[in-house]
Amino acid sequence: MRDAARWMRDTAIGDVLVSDDGQLCGLVTDRDLVVRVLAEGKDPDSTNVGDVCSCELVSVAPDDDVQHAVDLMRRHALRRLPVLDDGQAVGIVSLGDLAMDRDPGSALAAISDAAPNT
Repeated sequence: MRDAARWMRDTAIGDVLVSDDGQLCGLVTDRDLVVRVLAEGKDPDSTNVGDVCSCELVSVAPDDDVQHAVDLMRRHALRRLPVLDDGQAVGIVSLGDLAMDRDPGSALAAISDAAPNT
């Protein structure tokens, strides 16, 4: 988890896709680090991302309609969706990404478009 946390810090991202032998198997977020590791008293140096990541993923394809992503996020109360192309992870679409696309004048879009606070 410490390696994942450093990767998030160094690349100014809040989530990392987790794979095993090239197969997507989960997603771990900065919130997972706080809630599932630190708050539980686990050691970030000895806790593996696979032990705390969300494994039952809902995803979209690159050519899916934006409304489909919105509907999935709403239905499953998600903030992020992996984007899979033929089973391979090619990105992540976030709630902030959708806000910038659908409602660029909103507070969420403005926050999501701001430079990282590192």
